[in-house]
Amino acid sequence: MPLPRRSKIALAIASASIGLPLLAVAVLLNTDWNRAKPWLNARTGDALGRPFAIRGDLALSWERGGADLAQGERRWLDRLPWPHLVARDVHIGNPLSMTAPGPGALPADMASIGELSFSLNPLALLDRTISIPALRFAAPEVLLQRRADGKNNWSFNHDERPSAWTLDLRRVVLTKGSVHLIDARQRADITADIDTINADPAYGVAWQLRGSFNGERVSGSGKAGAVLSLQQQTAPYPLAASVKVGATSIAVVGTLTRPTELAALDMRLSMSGPSMARLYPLTGVVLPETPRFSTEGHLSGTLGARGGRWVYDKFSGKVGSSDIQGTLSFDATLARPALGGAVTSRLLQLRDIAPLIGADSNASKAARGVAAVQPRGKVLPVETFKTERWRAINADVSYRADKITRDKDLPIDHLNTHLILKDGVLALTPLNFNIAGGTLAAQIRLDGSGRRTPNAIGAELSASARHLKLQQLFPQLKAEQASVGELNGDAKLSATGNSVASLLAASNGELKTLINQGTVSKLLLEEMGLNIGNVVLARLFGDKQVKLNCMATDFVVTQGLMHSRSFVVDTEEATLNVSGDIDLAHERLDLTLKPDSKGLRVFSLRAPLYVRGSFEAPAVSVDKGVLALRAGGALALAVVAPVAALLPLINTGPGKDSACAALLSEARVKPVAPPPGQAMRARRR
Repeated sequence: MPLPRRSKIALAIASASIGLPLLAVAVLLNTDWNRAKPWLNARTGDALGRPFAIRGDLALSWERGGADLAQGERRWLDRLPWPHLVARDVHIGNPLSMTAPGPGALPADMASIGELSFSLNPLALLDRTISIPALRFAAPEVLLQRRADGKNNWSFNHDERPSAWTLDLRRVVLTKGSVHLIDARQRADITADIDTINADPAYGVAWQLRGSFNGERVSGSGKAGAVLSLQQQTAPYPLAASVKVGATSIAVVGTLTRPTELAALDMRLSMSGPSMARLYPLTGVVLPETPRFSTEGHLSGTLGARGGRWVYDKFSGKVGSSDIQGTLSFDATLARPALGGAVTSRLLQLRDIAPLIGADSNASKAARGVAAVQPRGKVLPVETFKTERWRAINADVSYRADKITRDKDLPIDHLNTHLILKDGVLALTPLNFNIAGGTLAAQIRLDGSGRRTPNAIGAELSASARHLKLQQLFPQLKAEQASVGELNGDAKLSATGNSVASLLAASNGELKTLINQGTVSKLLLEEMGLNIGNVVLARLFGDKQVKLNCMATDFVVTQGLMHSRSFVVDTEEATLNVSGDIDLAHERLDLTLKPDSKGLRVFSLRAPLYVRGSFEAPAVSVDKGVLALRAGGALALAVVAPVAALLPLINTGPGKDSACAALLSEARVKPVAPPPGQAMRARRR
């Protein structure tokens, strides 16, 4: 029976609906896709802004999509055949500007891939979505390069026009390959060799690192997950690495979530090296010069286009022989990154602070990776401050140390300071600690912004010492040799320079000290490290203890020249008046000690002593001419400058009966030398 016309039309439509897709599948399966490579290469190259070529075989097959789907997605979709593309010997070129003949020209290829394969969700195309569950790279070879002018080959041209299509890439799977980085700016030439791991349940990819960074040798190894998940919000991507850059070692173990956003970084981080300052090229965080250090703690944070936020929490470790612990945060999303936090030490060795100002030995400098710049014969540190790094970040960090010791067990307790670095200006407000039963309080401001003087620091110091007990200040002295007096002092200085030596050489201000009561001996001076004092004491009194009533100093400092306005030492046997200069710029002494004997048994006290020479090797001599001329007469007390500026230090002393109070009261009355005739009669008697 012939079919009705409508039935024929319906049957034809049904046949076409079924046949056309089957025909399309048949055509796709039997088409030689290699003929489409020129067109595909050109279109992909235009999109990437660089040459692109599939030099090997290009094939399309139809496979079930469930193999690349996550477990929760394997429903009816895994029964549907998906197009599966395989491209072999794929090459991605460099920008033409970086491959043109000339200095710094790159090889033709940025990357080559032995085999590139992926499956495509056909239903997602109806929603203008290119959905790729897994993109697989076999034997990738990648060369990343940046020239000194900042041009690099990893930045792609982006079309700012919004696309009607959306890319949904879930995972990236890598097999054996390598990544080579050459960065002229960081002086980096590093290669990472990547290989798969089959027997590790937690990790699927291993890598080995070799090369150089900023002139230092780089080596290391690490492991990562077999599949890099780009979409899942909760699945952590495991990471473990151990890298050594020069003498600095860094190790991490942890996870990374949402790698496309580099979010939810959660790791244990340990670091060690010759100096914390060596971390700056690696982290961009300004840290001080230190002795060898090691720390371990919890690192968490997020990375983003502007650097992200980091927290190094509950870390602990050692700096030299000192312990440290605390929490630091670093925010790189700000216009100027910011470092904040709090650090404490239970015990701080005083020698571990020396590298902060370059006051350690040349051997110590070499160990922490800086040039041994301290000249022979120079005492004050000449190592320059790196102020350009101060302008790289802002900082707000507090530091507290419960106890500080030195090699000879000088007790300093409860140091606390608040470090604020803003726009290149570093302030320690306050810098306070207890020492030898007293206190030392200071305010320090170092302007390294370069606004006042390029590549130099404008420094301001205000400090006061109160009630430092001499017996505690030098605890190695035996009880019968111990001094019982107190030390008080004030200092206020300002200067411009780029090292401790240059700052002191240009300093202006004043320095005042007062020691009331006690004893003075060669042994005490040895404990103080005053070798010149040993010689002076031996000249004056021999090698024995002498009771000290008072010692008062008042120096004015002008362009690094310390001039003695008042310098009086009163002992049980003599009163010494010291005058002259201390040249901080040239590290030289030019002091005259004029003794006034309180008895006649020490004949040499009637002649002045001269202290001259360098800080490293000062010399003490006696004025033999004056000794001969004045052998039979009394030496008048030297003229002493007004000492009213020292009176506030007396008020902090032990009481109204202070020997210093009486001495300075007498010194305020300007002594008058006897008339020549009276002096002659005295000599005849």
